[in-house]
Amino acid sequence: MAPASRRSNSSLPAGYVEDKSKGPMLRFQESLPRLPVPTLEETAARYIKTLKPLLSQTELDASTKAVEDFIAPNGPGRRLQEKLLARRESPKHKNWLYEWWNDAAYLSYRDPVVPYVSYFYSHRDDRRRRDPAKRAAAITTAALEFKKQVDTGALEPEYMKKLPICMDSYQWMFNCSRVAAKPADYPVKFDPSEHKHILVVRKNQFFKIAHEINGKQLNTAELEQAFRRVYELASTQRAPAVGALTSENRDIWTDARATLLRADPTNAKSLEAIEAASFVVCLDDAAPVTLEERAHAYWHGDGQNRWYDKPLQFIVNDNGTSGFMGEHSMMDGTPTHRLNDFVNDVIFNNKIDMSDPTVRSGLPEPQAVRFVVTKEVQAEIERAIRDFGAVIGEHELAVQSYQGYGKGLIKKFRCSPDAFVQMIIQLAYHKMYGQNRPTYESAATRRFQQGRTETCRTVSEASVAWCNSMADAAVDDKTRIELFRKAVDSHLEYIGAASDGKGVDRHLFGLKRLLEPGQEVPALYQDPAYAYSSSWYLSTSQLSSEFFNGYGWSQVIDGGFGIAYMINENSLNFNIVSKGIGSDKMRFYLGEAAAEMRDLLIPTTEPPKAKL
Repeated sequence: MAPASRRSNSSLPAGYVEDKSKGPMLRFQESLPRLPVPTLEETAARYIKTLKPLLSQTELDASTKAVEDFIAPNGPGRRLQEKLLARRESPKHKNWLYEWWNDAAYLSYRDPVVPYVSYFYSHRDDRRRRDPAKRAAAITTAALEFKKQVDTGALEPEYMKKLPICMDSYQWMFNCSRVAAKPADYPVKFDPSEHKHILVVRKNQFFKIAHEINGKQLNTAELEQAFRRVYELASTQRAPAVGALTSENRDIWTDARATLLRADPTNAKSLEAIEAASFVVCLDDAAPVTLEERAHAYWHGDGQNRWYDKPLQFIVNDNGTSGFMGEHSMMDGTPTHRLNDFVNDVIFNNKIDMSDPTVRSGLPEPQAVRFVVTKEVQAEIERAIRDFGAVIGEHELAVQSYQGYGKGLIKKFRCSPDAFVQMIIQLAYHKMYGQNRPTYESAATRRFQQGRTETCRTVSEASVAWCNSMADAAVDDKTRIELFRKAVDSHLEYIGAASDGKGVDRHLFGLKRLLEPGQEVPALYQDPAYAYSSSWYLSTSQLSSEFFNGYGWSQVIDGGFGIAYMINENSLNFNIVSKGIGSDKMRFYLGEAAAEMRDLLIPTTEPPKAKL
């Protein structure tokens, strides 16, 4: 989903109460609506509608019966729905889904954070700061400015369709970390007034740089000096890659963390220095050039010069290129997108004066954060490096940086840019496989308290009919355009409903969570169509920024693709990841689909010819 817009002066929408005592950022928080629970009938009808384009008639009949039995007056759905409504109304929960979703989707998830939970942004080049120490200092200055607004609550909330949206997840941005534990990880948050340092990683070595001394934030020149010193200090010695441990399966990392803590009492202090840091700056000894090289650098790197459990890691390479890596468990992409947009906007548009050359004398040196590494810990590190290599080696990444057109032309087609690009993806998949399969698009539900995301099921009867028409030479363009418009309308209807908390997937998930131990699992959940229709052969999401030249993450099933896309004014960017099932081919088909759709719709923008 595209991020919400920001406005400084809002006229207060009906039903929203400003509590100025909470500060600007959180002033609407308490009056945001609660995430709704759709009626069983609504969800049943919408669910069946999403199954129609995916199933044979026999399969659909069986699924329809399972749904009807579930929502029948004495069906199991009724009691589950009562329990879910009670949970929604309970004062214990601001959002009936929030804890369940954080747990099931992220904290209980045992696969490695990288590459399965991490995501990245690749920044546009800063031609004035090719020097990595200068680039790191500018990024840090800008990020600290944003942090100040978050810590003080002065940041203006975001808005969606002129309504203020939830800013709760911003608390998990700075001075935070995910901690590996069994059976589920947990987040930790440290007091920003007591932990005024960033963590810098270079050649697998960790350093603390205080970003405030004697009540005054380090200026850009002082930060640059500190980064230069880290480059010098790290070049003279080697250190075991303790950061590699965070790339492991979460159960393995939980055990390795215990081994690390047992190895020496000082290791606990070092771990705290990392977890409490405001954010991380990774100074990589790489020099990526192509968009693919950059994507690999920011999405996962070498598996060592990182601390993957931190929600914010800025990465600066030896050639001055930079990017960002996020950890997803407590925060979705929209807040970190805003942070990265802010950082780049400040730098490229000179919105903060970074020219003060004054460097105070007597500033403390960057402080090495060291671990005592025993033979047992070293064995864990070596295993992590091997496992990381194997996991990343299975993945194939390709970038389609499509320069043919962008948002500007799509709007001339009188079309939602997001829905248009979703149809490019559907058409590309159809070209590759001759059919359409279940597709996920992330829809933001942040207009509700503690709202995160809902699934938009992109495949509709209309989108399949349109894809089939594009493959059928006998169909004329006028018919194809009509079918295309219907496909777009279907998509807009679903994503609108999903953003209003009325999608299918989270409701069915919530009802299932309320089954008692030993209770019979209703036929709806045992129906193969339930699993199939939520197997994301295409997992897609949009975040767009003129300051980025890439953004992406992993596929979610072995037989599928992860396609992250950006819609800029004059270009489209797709980051395609799969487990070796043809990311390059998908790149080709996305380009071909984009060109075919342009050719199909260009005639609709031409003024009618004057009659002679």
